Amino acid sequence: MAKKKITRKELLKGPDEFMTLSEKAVNFVRAHQLRFKYLGLALTIIIVACLAGITYLRNVNEKGQQAYDTAYYFAIENMKPGLYTENLQKQEELFKKVIDEYGMSKAAHLALAQVAHIKFLEKKYDEAIDLYQECSRKISGSIEYKPMVNLALAACYEAKGDIKKAIETLNIIVEDQNNPFKETGMLSLARLYKLDNRHEKATEILNKFIEEYQDSPFLPMAKARL
Repeated sequence: MAKKKITRKELLKGPDEFMTLSEKAVNFVRAHQLRFKYLGLALTIIIVACLAGITYLRNVNEKGQQAYDTAYYFAIENMKPGLYTENLQKQEELFKKVIDEYGMSKAAHLALAQVAHIKFLEKKYDEAIDLYQECSRKISGSIEYKPMVNLALAACYEAKGDIKKAIETLNIIVEDQNNPFKETGMLSLARLYKLDNRHEKATEILNKFIEEYQDSPFLPMAKARL
């Protein structure tokens, strides 16, 4: 079958159509030149703002971490008997500096937990609980730190004498199958059930612990408490 011969007019038609479209595009841009300038300026501002924000947060994180390290090493150096309690106020001041001056940094969340711990050591349990709860809200998405905060909260409630609230808090840890602190939580929960005169619940938790954690170093302890 013979191919249909393409005329010169048809050959020129394609480029003509392309030129027509190109001209339309150029004319459209010219007609809306001012609008395109504003759009380009807006995009530039957004990009610069994003880059500036990233740089600022990186800088805040670095300085916050440095301030936290200063407070942390001071606390470590003063853990000797007779020095630790005396320097609690200085430790609190250093950790509060991280929170106040670098509140947007990741280190500020850790500093908040440290201040809560100091309040616990000072037996200011209500203040410690408030701080731990604030810390819990700020790290709500952290699988690593949330269980630690809940353990600390349970300890605060127990020290305050609110055993039922401590049990409620520990149950959050125990009910989470993927919680890395579940073993510790179960043993603490069994102990608190006994303090609350709920011996059947304590026995239930201990038996469950023995069944689930055959290789645990705490297994002899669990068996001894039965």
